Amino acid sequence: MNQNELSTARWRKSSYSNGEGGSCIEVADGHPGIVPVRDSKNPAGPALVFAAAGWSAFVTVVKGDGFTS
Repeated sequence: MNQNELSTARWRKSSYSNGEGGSCIEVADGHPGIVPVRDSKNPAGPALVFAAAGWSAFVTVVKGDGFTS
């Protein structure tokens, strides 16, 4: 998938986003098997594309506070 294919994607902002321009991401739904992700502060910038299973595993770990410092 290239950037031109995402030009008409419907992006949704993270529910953790705030109105003050905090560090947030946007995800494009409706792409079977993949999850495009971009920086909400730079919507014209590049997007990363993850396999849906990998993205799901990542979100599960983040929600479960699985990262330690």
